[in-house]
Amino acid sequence: MNSFNRQTSIAALDIGSSKVCCVIARVSRNQKISIAGYGYNASKGIKNGIITDIKQATYSVCDAVEAAEQMANERVERVIVNISGDRIKSDVKTATIGLNKTKPITENEINKVIAKGIYKINVENNELIHCLPIGYSLDSGEETHDPRNLYGENLSVNVLLGKVPDITFKNLKTVLDNSHLEIAEKALSPYASGLSCLVNDEKELGATVIDIGGGTTSIASFKNGQPIYFSSVGVGSNNVTNDIAWGLTTSFAHAERLKTLHGCAFLTSQDQNEIINVYTMGEEDDSLIKYIPKSELIGIIAPRVEETFELVNKKLEDSGIKDLRSSAHRIVLTGGGSQLSGIREVASYILDKQVRLGHPRNIGNILDISNYPILQTPSFSTVIGLLLFIFNYTERKPGKIISKPVNVEGGRFNKILSWLKQNF
Repeated sequence: MNSFNRQTSIAALDIGSSKVCCVIARVSRNQKISIAGYGYNASKGIKNGIITDIKQATYSVCDAVEAAEQMANERVERVIVNISGDRIKSDVKTATIGLNKTKPITENEINKVIAKGIYKINVENNELIHCLPIGYSLDSGEETHDPRNLYGENLSVNVLLGKVPDITFKNLKTVLDNSHLEIAEKALSPYASGLSCLVNDEKELGATVIDIGGGTTSIASFKNGQPIYFSSVGVGSNNVTNDIAWGLTTSFAHAERLKTLHGCAFLTSQDQNEIINVYTMGEEDDSLIKYIPKSELIGIIAPRVEETFELVNKKLEDSGIKDLRSSAHRIVLTGGGSQLSGIREVASYILDKQVRLGHPRNIGNILDISNYPILQTPSFSTVIGLLLFIFNYTERKPGKIISKPVNVEGGRFNKILSWLKQNF
């Protein structure tokens, strides 16, 4: 468990393409969380999870943090921040050591095989976000979650590496530096969402969280209580809104309203008979309102939703992880885009899996979230998951990080590794 447990307050910051949200909470000695304040506002300078305008993104972050500070009457200096974007990826590194087969496995052998697994990690111009031991196996056989007291000739460990392009992290860190915020810890958005949305049985038996944000759709798969795969696709709910605005020649704001009020992920027989109003872009005269069948709106939305899940399906199929292709593997949709009517049915059809809608529910440590209904909606799954991240902290310190070309600065990694070293 990291140093957050010795602090009275924590702050989580979700920087997304649609909104920036900050939640400040207080942690008691018995590891219970109480919400102290929150703030959020529309994102500016952020597209597809990537910083595109440092100045505007800094304003967005400062506004959200200041609103949370005022509500909590507390100053934020360090944050747990999410890392998103359309280039999230993961790799698994495997290491094996020989055992004394006359003696049972102890913590010493576990630490030894992990140390081998996390030595000389090559990030290849990426920022290492996660380094997680996710499973052990004996003599190349069945996996085990806890190999202690077992006998064998060889012990292997799989280490999951979660990464994003180095440049993505640099721009995000610049925004936080400009906002006078220090990164205490960081987590990939879908991992955080999984912590808040999945129940324990789903994490154990196998489930994938699909977090549909404004600019990206991110993926985290779990098995045996641990994440086993991270990825993302560069399509989100804003793409649906843009398609509506373009197809119906209306403003982005009105397109978003049409999507919210009348949108659906698939056509029904009644949609041709229902008429909706569309305000033409730049026209304020009510006499110029267009009247179209709802089916025309759905005809714009449905292809984009289908495309999104087709892209996700290809990611899962190409992952090489057998369990992700199993029909028994469950899907949980969350994020603001998951609130579109009919989206669960379309996801179930394309992914050929059981699908449910997810919202922050794995919140046994959070005492008073019921007092803040908005924080229980799918749009806030990531930020609530960032709070829960401190109780699910299994990161391990890499023995050596290699980057090509070599990062001549070295300071950023050294700072992170130093922080980890102080807490393990």
